[in-house]
Amino acid sequence: MTVRKQDAEEGKSRHSIGARRNPETEQAILNSAEALLAEKGLGGFSIEAVARAARAGKPTIYRWWPNRAALLLAVYQRQKDSLRQIDSGDAQIDAVFFLEQLFAYWRDTSAGEVFRSVLAEAQTDPRSRQVVRAYIDERHQHTAVIFRRAMARGELRTDIDPVTAAEMLASFAHSRLLARSSGPAARTAGAGRRPASRRIKALK
Repeated sequence: MTVRKQDAEEGKSRHSIGARRNPETEQAILNSAEALLAEKGLGGFSIEAVARAARAGKPTIYRWWPNRAALLLAVYQRQKDSLRQIDSGDAQIDAVFFLEQLFAYWRDTSAGEVFRSVLAEAQTDPRSRQVVRAYIDERHQHTAVIFRRAMARGELRTDIDPVTAAEMLASFAHSRLLARSSGPAARTAGAGRRPASRRIKALK
């Protein structure tokens, strides 16, 4: 185990274990990033500020999260882990639950603002775009479980691609976040019911 050098003002250093993540340091960085985001907002969020708050070296942060968008996504996903997926035996119910839970998460926390910022950065920064693309692809695989289960029980056609179906559902959610997040439809509890129902019916 080696000790990573710190600037004098960063105080006592944390220990590094090379490319493998030190759980203690990782949690300290994510905790500091989450607290900084809550206190300062997106305007005050930077790798430098997180490194100071966590008493961690910038090289460590950049080794684990290559840019600001990647670290923001890590905080976003960490908070989003509280969301759950249900298996009601009905794809329409499951899809509606997915959308309405996601809309509530974006609406009732700072997550919507954070994710919009990350998506905006991805439009102009190739590295951020790569990070966001990998994250969205992983989330599509996760959401595709809704459609795989429905296909297995004979509820949906077997010639559909469950990942494409998940992407279709997520694309609606993202467009709502980007274009209509502050409108009345986004604040309605049943905002996802009709769109989800239409998309599920098209797959039967």
